[in-house]
Amino acid sequence: MMDWTWIWAKGDAALMVILSAVALYVLLILYTRLVGLRSFSKMSGFDFAITIAIGSVLASVTLWQKPTLLEGAVALGTLFGLQFVVGNLRKRLPGVTGLLDNTPLLLMNGSTVLSGNLRRANMTEADLRAKLREANVTQLEQVRAVVMESTGDVSVLHASPEAPALDPALLRDVDTGKA
Repeated sequence: MMDWTWIWAKGDAALMVILSAVALYVLLILYTRLVGLRSFSKMSGFDFAITIAIGSVLASVTLWQKPTLLEGAVALGTLFGLQFVVGNLRKRLPGVTGLLDNTPLLLMNGSTVLSGNLRRANMTEADLRAKLREANVTQLEQVRAVVMESTGDVSVLHASPEAPALDPALLRDVDTGKA
């Protein structure tokens, strides 16, 4: 005979999941309003890590009795507080940004693939071609630059060949590496 008890929850357990989810939802909105939407951005590796940690706390507190709702609220407050403090430090102290964030890396300069930088980014040329297709590039001569951003996202800057040249300011903080 099969044991189906893992599917069902006692009435009070289901109610506690609902109450925890509602309370955490309200806290999440409150903390986000206090700290700002950057709390869920992927502008840096730190931002991404905080977003994952917040999701983990929400899941743990909602579905398990330990950590408690209060412990979860404190953990969320701490994570949002860290996000606030680090965000302000990044604005005020330039060295903090360099310490916490990866440097964007140039993968293509025009239609030229920078193989060394691709290796540094742990990407293959097949990965790069997939990103070009996602960006609707139809000819390599449309590519102005491809950048692996500090978040791990890949930005494809492209235009028709007769369009104006790429503004160098867009690549100011990008590591060009060695071609």
